[in-house]
Amino acid sequence: MNDYNFFYWGPLLFKIKLDPKDLKACLKLCSKKSSKVNDTLAGVIKHEHYVSSHKYYKIIEPYLTPFRQAHLHWYGKPLTQRITFTTTWVNFMRPGEFNPPHIHSDCDFSSVLFVQIPEKLREENKKFIGTAGGPGAISFTYGESQKYSISQKGVFPQEGDLFIFPATLTHFVYPFMCQAERISMSSNFRLD
Repeated sequence: MNDYNFFYWGPLLFKIKLDPKDLKACLKLCSKKSSKVNDTLAGVIKHEHYVSSHKYYKIIEPYLTPFRQAHLHWYGKPLTQRITFTTTWVNFMRPGEFNPPHIHSDCDFSSVLFVQIPEKLREENKKFIGTAGGPGAISFTYGESQKYSISQKGVFPQEGDLFIFPATLTHFVYPFMCQAERISMSSNFRLD
């Protein structure tokens, strides 16, 4: 039998699960009383508020080591630069709200942490029949859709799921209808 190779293609989409104590610490940073950030974001979400990047970084820092390992595995070269969080915010997503397809600018990588996924939303997503990610899901798209090519990854997140990805990777969030609130935290960072 002949040996074969295959090649990873496209950007790294990294996912890791936060420890429950770290997730609880992140939830404590989420507040509707902090400054609103809506005027600079793509989301059709009423409550998007700034979070202290410094405090968030202190919680998330241990998860950056496995991210560096995944980066080395994916790209074949180490990520040696310092990671500096530039902006962090929280989205309090309500029924009918959504994030249209978008990228992030003025940074190298972005992340999203799913802090709270209500049971009503889980039930709504389970009942969804279709080929898309469904209510409350996040989707990432890369390149054009074509036969024998994977150009989209849709995920219905679980509490504690942290995704890190290149800032130019297009992503979006589907709306939902149930009377519940989904909380996620996003952060941009640059490599220095």
